[in-house]
Amino acid sequence: MNDTLVTLVGHVATQIDFKETVTGPSARFRFAVTPRYFDRRTEAWTDGTTSFYTVWARRVLAVNLASSVSVGEPLVVHGRLRVREGPPDGEGTRWFSADIDAIAVGHDLNRGTAAFRRVVKTDTPLMDPQEAGVV
Repeated sequence: MNDTLVTLVGHVATQIDFKETVTGPSARFRFAVTPRYFDRRTEAWTDGTTSFYTVWARRVLAVNLASSVSVGEPLVVHGRLRVREGPPDGEGTRWFSADIDAIAVGHDLNRGTAAFRRVVKTDTPLMDPQEAGVV
């Protein structure tokens, strides 16, 4: 397996975009990561340049993410790094996007507390297939 696995610590930058698809639930959101360092010259902590990632979650992780996470909350995200390249725009400039296919997501307990609730598995679908547009 030659995947690049990364662990990021940052904050949720956008609302969770949750969708029921034919292949199962899917969720995505933008994630902001800002490094901090101690500037010896000013004797103060300083923020570095913020990087933004699109985090993708599938199946049960997508469902739990959509019901547990809000904009601004601190998270730890672990997953596979994917770098996408887009076609050149009118000026010939190409764009790149860093995406994370999430394996695990959790609240950063250095910045607050959380109360875990185990999900009870049922055979009942989350949505009526006709509501989801699957049938």
